[in-house]
Amino acid sequence: MSASIIIGQTPQGQPIEIDIKELLATRLLVQGNSGSGKSHLLRRLLEESASIVQQVVIDPEGDFVSLAEEFGHIVIDGAAYGEGEIARLGSRIRQHRASVVLALDELEIDQQMKCAAQFLNALFDAPREQWYPALVVVDEAQMFAPAAAGEVSEDARRVSLAAMTNLMCRGRKRGLAGVIATQRLAKLAKNVAAEASNFLMGRTFLDIDMVRAADLLGMERRQAEQIRDLARGQFLGLGPAIARRPVAVNIGAVRTGAKSITPGLVPPPTANSEQLRELLHDNLHLELGRPDVPRVTPRPAIDVEDLAQTIAEGAADTPSRRSESPEQSPEQNRAAIVEILNAMALEPDCTFQSSTTLFQDFTIRCRMRGISVRGLDATMFRRGFAAAIAGIDEPDNERWIDLVNLGKHVPDDALAPFYRIARAAMDSAPCPDDMELARIYGTSSPRRVQRLLDYLEKDGLIVVRTDFSGKRSVSLPDMGVTTAPMEA
Repeated sequence: MSASIIIGQTPQGQPIEIDIKELLATRLLVQGNSGSGKSHLLRRLLEESASIVQQVVIDPEGDFVSLAEEFGHIVIDGAAYGEGEIARLGSRIRQHRASVVLALDELEIDQQMKCAAQFLNALFDAPREQWYPALVVVDEAQMFAPAAAGEVSEDARRVSLAAMTNLMCRGRKRGLAGVIATQRLAKLAKNVAAEASNFLMGRTFLDIDMVRAADLLGMERRQAEQIRDLARGQFLGLGPAIARRPVAVNIGAVRTGAKSITPGLVPPPTANSEQLRELLHDNLHLELGRPDVPRVTPRPAIDVEDLAQTIAEGAADTPSRRSESPEQSPEQNRAAIVEILNAMALEPDCTFQSSTTLFQDFTIRCRMRGISVRGLDATMFRRGFAAAIAGIDEPDNERWIDLVNLGKHVPDDALAPFYRIARAAMDSAPCPDDMELARIYGTSSPRRVQRLLDYLEKDGLIVVRTDFSGKRSVSLPDMGVTTAPMEA
C-alpha cells in the first residue's frame, strides 16, 4: 500500500505528493488568512489519507463532522461529556485506533481549550503498547496555543498550551503527528510552530506574517511579497514530506463539504421601503413571527429523516399478519399510538437513544398491535414523543391546545424540556431543576441545559428569573403562566 497521497498540483499541472510516513515523523504547519483555503487543504489531506492512517481532528467550528458520512469517522460532541468522560474517550480512541472528530463548536472558547487539552493529554498518556501512528489535526491552532494571554482565563490558556506543546514536541515518539493550521503565525506560540518541519503557506497580507512565512520557507525577505499574491486554495509547500525546495501547490478537489460555506451574492428584495418598514414593524410587540424552522444540526453521521422515513415506509408497506381483523377507527388508532408513546417514555434512559432507534422501536410496536403508521412520519413521532416525555399523556385534551400551538415554534430537540417547563408553569409547580431537564433533553451536561434555556429565552418563548437565593422560576409570556421557584 502506497504511503503517499496527492495533495494537489503545480500551476503547470504536475502532481504534488505528501509522503504520509515522512509526515508522521516531521509534522506539518499550515498558515493562511481567513478565506485562503486552510480548511479545504486539511479536508483534502484527511480524505486522501483516511484509508492509510488513523486520524484525530480537533474541530472548533464543527466543519469536519461531514467526514463521518463518507469515511466513517466517529463524531464526538465535546459539549455532551464531562472531563472524565472525555479523558476515557481519548484513551479508548488510542486503544481501538478509531478515527474521530472532536466537535467543539457548542462550547465557549475557555471550555474548548480545556476540553481539547483533556482529550490531547489522554491521547498522549496512552500506554506504550497503544502508540499506533495517528494524524492529529488541529484547526485554528492559535486558539489552543496562543502566543500571548488574551480574553481567555489563564488556567485554560496554560493547560491548552501545555497539551499542544506536548503534541508537537513529544508526540512523535508516541505515534502522534501534529498537523496544525493557523490564521496568523504571530498569534501561534513559537515553541509549538517551531516543531513542524513541513509547511504549507497560504495567502497572508500582514508584513510580520509574510516575513515569518518566508523565513520558514527559506526564502529571501524580498521574495515574501509573493505570499500576498497567492490565489485562494494555492499554497507554497516545503519540507521533507512535500518538497526540498518551495513549490506552489493548487489544492485538489474534495468529496465532503463544510458546514460553513462562503455565501454567494443574493439580490436585495424588490419590496419598496414602505413595504419593508411595514414588514419589520408589523406586530413587533407581540413577537408572532417566529420562524417555524428547526435548527440545523450536522451531528448525525446519517440522514436521520431519510432513514426514519424509509423505516416508516417499509413498515407501512409490509402486509400485516392481522390484516383479516377489522380495521380500527382513527380515534382508536390515535389512542393506541398515545398509549405506546407514553409506555416508551416511562422506560429508563429512553431520551439518550437516537431518534432513529426510537422511531424504529415505535413502528415495530405499532405493527405488533395492528396499527397503521402510514400517515405518521419521523417529525410527528418526535413531537408526540416529546409530549409523552414531558408528562402530557393526553395531548388532544383542550387544556394543551395553546401549548401545542406554541410548541410549533420550538425545534424538535428542545420540545420535551419546553413542554416540561410549560406544564410546571400551568400547574404553578416548582420549576424543574437542571438534572431533570438534562434527563429529558437526553444529555449528561448541565451546561447544555443552560444553553437551551438561553436559546428559548432569546427566542422570546420563556423568561427566566433567578432570585438571590439562586432559585429559578420560568415564565411563558405567550400563555401568561409562571412556574413556582425551583426547589432547593
